[in-house]
Amino acid sequence: MLLIRNGKILTMTGIDYDNGYVLIDKGKIIEVGEGKKSLRGKKDLEIIDAEGKYVLPGFIDSHCHIGMWEDAVGFEGEDGNEMTDPVTPHLRAIDGVYHLDRCFREALENGVTTVVTGPGSANVIGGQFAALKTFGRRIEEMIIKEPVAIKVAFGENPKTVYNERKQAPSTRMATAAILRENLMKAKEYMQLWDEYNKDKENADKPEYDIKMEALLKVLRKEIPIKAHAHRADDILTAIRIAKEFDVRITIEHCTEGHLIKDILLEEGVSAIVGPMLTDRSKVELRNMSVKAPGILSKAGVKTAIMTDHPCVPIQYLSLCAALAVREGMDEKEALKAITINAAELTEIDERVGSIEKGKDGDIIIMDGHPLEFRTRVVTTIINGQVVYERKE
Repeated sequence: MLLIRNGKILTMTGIDYDNGYVLIDKGKIIEVGEGKKSLRGKKDLEIIDAEGKYVLPGFIDSHCHIGMWEDAVGFEGEDGNEMTDPVTPHLRAIDGVYHLDRCFREALENGVTTVVTGPGSANVIGGQFAALKTFGRRIEEMIIKEPVAIKVAFGENPKTVYNERKQAPSTRMATAAILRENLMKAKEYMQLWDEYNKDKENADKPEYDIKMEALLKVLRKEIPIKAHAHRADDILTAIRIAKEFDVRITIEHCTEGHLIKDILLEEGVSAIVGPMLTDRSKVELRNMSVKAPGILSKAGVKTAIMTDHPCVPIQYLSLCAALAVREGMDEKEALKAITINAAELTEIDERVGSIEKGKDGDIIIMDGHPLEFRTRVVTTIINGQVVYERKE
């Protein structure tokens, strides 16, 4: 049992405590409240005094590629893009993540306790993202939810990759057509299996298709599409196709989303914005702005902030949120963008994203306000276990 007491607790639920406590048992939060909490005589009790410090839920990077591109290795550690086929929904992030990549340690040291990581954007359909804790002896111990989404990419990236190979897609039309074609194939595949399962004696058993099996989870609304889209037209194409097939979607990067914020709000589409600490390295980034998360949030669009690691190193997630505040985003909304909003948009909020009874004991303790540049993480706790302590 672990008791954190005397800290300023930001729960991300709308209720904060100036001098509160958090009690964790068997990896889960069992109590949170204001004032002193005495557990005298309780056996196996560990106490952390957080006086003068901030206590928050662990930060969540809602879109990154940590472990898929191993730090400082080169080709041998690059496992994020299978650039041999534009349709690879069957690829699973957990088979490509190197969990001993030192960036997981850097994430811990900077308060990032959950990452949503997966394939890059070379393919029209890239594969399956996974939500992982940033601490564990192996991937199986780190998984929160897998798969958490299917990655789909619009715009410049698949065009560039396959144009060099002289095959489709080399246009935005082809990207959309390939996605539609495969969603339709998956729909027909689902119908064949439904018919077979209703009457196994008289129906022919469909041939197993690993790609279509992966897409069934999208069509059955078990998981959403995670749509890489920078430009406004690509964002709108992603929304159009999602509506055609009645599937759920989040817009990833959403670089020009602030230019069509009213449409995003009308369509009920959420935005996972970033990376923002990069140059405008390609044409579709020409309208990139650190003001975007604040504009979207103030318009009523649910917004999360991501690093797209390694584009922006994962340890700078809270810095991205701080810069968004400097450029107009509400402070509380910026914190939500890397905690509860990030959890809700990746559909893992039943376990992480806030300090509430029943959720995982993933807590960070900071020596100052979390969006102050000079603030440092002093303690990181995952599943009720202290996994990092800053040594002065």
